[in-house]
Amino acid sequence: MTPNAIVPSELKDYYDDWRMSPGLVCNGFVFLTGFTGARADGSLAADPEAQIRDAFRKVALVLETGGMDFSHLVEMTSYHVGLKDHFGVFQSVRAECVVEPYPAWTAIEVAGFVREGAIVEIRAIAREPE
Repeated sequence: MTPNAIVPSELKDYYDDWRMSPGLVCNGFVFLTGFTGARADGSLAADPEAQIRDAFRKVALVLETGGMDFSHLVEMTSYHVGLKDHFGVFQSVRAECVVEPYPAWTAIEVAGFVREGAIVEIRAIAREPE
């Protein structure tokens, strides 16, 4: 089966400029690109919670464009700069999004991201609806 890209209009620059699919459907799974909290205009919220919510909003956007929601997630990896500084906030926002059965999750501390000032990046895998 040929992979199929999920490209929400708001994230079309990812596909055109960066040459990556925001989501890629392959054999019943959807692989999402890692998303930081950078907004469409390139800005980042100074507030960690707002930045985290912006990153989750991008995940939701790809899922919705593909006819899914957070219930379809099977795996999530979150990458953090200053993990201990905002981990509690991340857990709270994540808890608002994920539903049972909860996806597998790994949180990793990193030194930084391409986008200066980003504190989190979320990568996920979902399963297409049956």
